[in-house]
Amino acid sequence: MTAPARPAASGPARSAVPSPATAPASVSSSAPGPGPAPRRRRMIDWRIRFAALSLIWGFSFLFIKVGTEAFAPLQVTLGRMVFGTAVLGAVLVARRERLPRGGRVWGRLTVAAFLLNALPFSLFAYSELTIPSTVAGICNATTPLFSMALSLVALSEDRPTRRRFAGVAIGFAGVLTVLGVWQGFSGQDPVGTGLALTAGLSYAVGWIYVRRTLAGTGGSSLSLSTGQLLAGTVQLAVVTPLFTSLPHSFPLPSVLSVVALGALGTGFAFLTQYGLVQEAGPTIATMVTYLIPVIATAAGALLLHERLTWNEPVGAVVILVGAALTQTRARPRQP
Repeated sequence: MTAPARPAASGPARSAVPSPATAPASVSSSAPGPGPAPRRRRMIDWRIRFAALSLIWGFSFLFIKVGTEAFAPLQVTLGRMVFGTAVLGAVLVARRERLPRGGRVWGRLTVAAFLLNALPFSLFAYSELTIPSTVAGICNATTPLFSMALSLVALSEDRPTRRRFAGVAIGFAGVLTVLGVWQGFSGQDPVGTGLALTAGLSYAVGWIYVRRTLAGTGGSSLSLSTGQLLAGTVQLAVVTPLFTSLPHSFPLPSVLSVVALGALGTGFAFLTQYGLVQEAGPTIATMVTYLIPVIATAAGALLLHERLTWNEPVGAVVILVGAALTQTRARPRQP
């Protein structure tokens, strides 16, 4: 699943993940602001926090599935945004930072919130009404593929290479493998799968938008991300009552899933990943992207007893190989 936006000044478009947010899930290569924040000594080793982040974002698709058993998809997304915003807002107050200022910045944050949070979060929730959480988690891994394809057009600093073109081709071959197109989508609902893939595309478009409009605004990563989640929460608070009715019941598993999805999968996950970028570097932090579909598949199969066919894990591996190739850079030629 994707984390809130942290615009990068340069480098290849990377997955957010998303969203998770990401994904989750999506991961940016650097945080905004006038300069790098000083590294602090952490009580918990970064490897443990890396594993925790991978688990949280991987389990996000299970949380979505359990949440939609009792609540409408828009309600699940609204709850996720509320709890995620509450976590970041509390940290913002504790650190005595302020929300961004200026109408132009807030306008751009509103667009970023729609593309990186409100829209993809809702699409994943709707998709899991008809497809397993395992397939949704695998579709999330397509974000780097969409990012690569779009960045060739929208970002002049991203130069196409044969390896990166091959990565896109291999990745989308993996998507076709997951879908089992040779046997009629292998029993998967094409509409639900399309919604999940569109969520991955939305992450990619959102990251490009953030890099073009919010890089160098001067606000801290925490301030911009809190503002972005707040803007997305307002969007969903307006739309959700228009298209849903009050739930008939509030079963504990679904309520806890929504709380965990927001507080852990959106709020806490962002703070953890930002710390990883500072301490271990963006390359290590980006590796979370490749573990999310693995954990999502295992969680769905073992805990929700979702049916798993051979082509889904095989296709997931192919997608991840393609995504990894799209993140490589051409080596500079020696003079």
